[in-house]
Amino acid sequence: MTNGFDDRKKAEEERFAHDEALQFKAAARRNFKLGLWVAELLGLSGAAAEEYAKSVIMADLEEPGDDDVVRKVMADLKAKGVDMSEHRLRNRMAQLMEEAKEEVLREG
Repeated sequence: MTNGFDDRKKAEEERFAHDEALQFKAAARRNFKLGLWVAELLGLSGAAAEEYAKSVIMADLEEPGDDDVVRKVMADLKAKGVDMSEHRLRNRMAQLMEEAKEEVLREG
């Protein structure tokens, strides 16, 4: 037999897990979009651009937050001589995160 407290606790845990899953999906989608954008700046296209985008997703698994992605992308851009400020990169990441969240929520 369960009581109301247990039911509320379980519902809250399920909501938290669902929100975390959506956040993870949105971040992965944002990173893929970011990777494609950066790939274009690096002169990559087609399969090479998609591989680069996947490497950006993988970079995000190194540590919590976005610093791992920023470090990777900034280093790649610098290595190719592409002028990019961290501020501009983070603004683009924020824009892409909003797009990704909307897409993930639409998909359910």
